[in-house]
Amino acid sequence: MHRRSRGVSIGLLLLLSQIFQVGINNVPPVTLATLALNIWLFLNPLKPLLSSCLSVEKCYQQKDWQRLLLSPLHHADDWHLYFNMASMLWKGIHLERRLGSRWFAYVIVTFSLLTGVVYLFLEFALAEFLNEPDFKRNCAVGFSGVLFALKVLNNHCCPGGFVNVLGFPVSNRFACWVELLAIHFISPGPSLMLISHPGRPVQLTAVPHWSLPFPMCPGTALGG
Repeated sequence: MHRRSRGVSIGLLLLLSQIFQVGINNVPPVTLATLALNIWLFLNPLKPLLSSCLSVEKCYQQKDWQRLLLSPLHHADDWHLYFNMASMLWKGIHLERRLGSRWFAYVIVTFSLLTGVVYLFLEFALAEFLNEPDFKRNCAVGFSGVLFALKVLNNHCCPGGFVNVLGFPVSNRFACWVELLAIHFISPGPSLMLISHPGRPVQLTAVPHWSLPFPMCPGTALGG
């Protein structure tokens, strides 16, 4: 385990402030555990970032499959952590209460693995189709893919209506894309974190389509 260098992490302080403002007792257990795990691994990463990020070259070609587990739980810096976990806090509170903790835990684990698999598939396909081997070296970290999959799942559970994104009301139908653009403009490096090549948005746009076959919204038939 590698301890992160000490210093004032404004993003982490803001995240902790937001959690305590909501109230720890008001955060469902799986959501709280997910937040705690990501914060712990930010402060005490299991491996250096370049050894935990996900790429076709490292994971598929070199058979380093543990990166599928490590990459979504590691973040580039405190702002990357803040934006992802603040989003997780609100999505988790809403969805875990609706689905129940056991279903929600299943969703988190499944999406964490599926987003990595989708990312590898897309990067491999782009490398082959465009004859550009650099795509196989793209190395990504962060929880963003899981969050956007959760957002689309939430939109299918609760169709219609509006959500607040940076103080502006946005239709649920477009909220995940507006959120992606907002995070990108506010924090363009970490929010679309790629170690070697700016291809991350392709993963984020593909993830929601893989989330649709999970029929877990009470009274809602997904993908119909």
